[in-house]
Amino acid sequence: MAAPITCAFPDVRRADAGTILVSSWTLPAPGVQKQAADLVIEEWEHQERPDAMLSFTTFLSENGREVLNYAQWTDDDSHREWARAARCSEDISRVDRMVLGIERPGEVRYSLYRSYATEERAESTPGALVTPIFETEGPDSQRAFIDGVIAILERTRPPGLLAAHFHTSKDGRRVLNHAEWRDMSAWRRFAESGGTVELGMMIEGLEGVTPAPTRPSVPRYLPYKSLVNVAAP
Repeated sequence: MAAPITCAFPDVRRADAGTILVSSWTLPAPGVQKQAADLVIEEWEHQERPDAMLSFTTFLSENGREVLNYAQWTDDDSHREWARAARCSEDISRVDRMVLGIERPGEVRYSLYRSYATEERAESTPGALVTPIFETEGPDSQRAFIDGVIAILERTRPPGLLAAHFHTSKDGRRVLNHAEWRDMSAWRRFAESGGTVELGMMIEGLEGVTPAPTRPSVPRYLPYKSLVNVAAP
C-alpha cells in the first residue's frame, strides 16, 4: 500500500511513539547518497507495513557521505517481531542490490525524554538537523545531563535553534540531541560564536557524561524524505 511521501521533519513529540530507531549509513561515495535514501523510502512505501510502524524519515549528511534514518514505532516488541520476519525472508533489499558497500554501524533504540522548543518552531520549518551524541553511564546521568542542557537553552535561547529533542538510549549508554535549526548558517553562527562553551563546561562538571568519541565533528544533516504510515493522534 502506497503512503504519502513528504520532505517534512518527523513529529518527534507524537505521543504514540514508544520507541525510536536511529541508524546512520556510511556510503561508498557521495554520488549515491540520494539513491540510497530513495531506495529505502521506496521499499517502505510499497511494502505491507505494520500499524506499529508510525513513520520513517531520511536525512542527508552535509558532507554527502551519510544517510540518517529515523523511524518511529509504537513499541519494541512489534519492531522485533517485524525484524524477525524480515530476516527470515530470502529477498535481498533493493538498497543492497543497487548500492554496494554501505556501512551500517547498527541502529540504536531510543525514547524521547524531554524537548526544548521555541514559539518560532510552531510556525517555521527547520532547514537543518544537528545530532550531537553523548555517552552516559545510566539513566540517572542521562536525565541529569538533559535537564542541565535544557536549563541552559531556556536561559540563553540560541538564535536559530527552533527545537532540541533529547533522546535517551534504552540501554542507558547514550543521549541523542535531535536539534532542529532554522538553517545550517544558524548552526554555524552558534558554533563559531562560542555557543557550545557553556555546554562543554557543564558536561565537564557531570559524572558519567562524555561526548561520543566516534566522530571528528558534530553530525549535520539536511531533510530529505519522510513517510508517515499512521497519522499522529
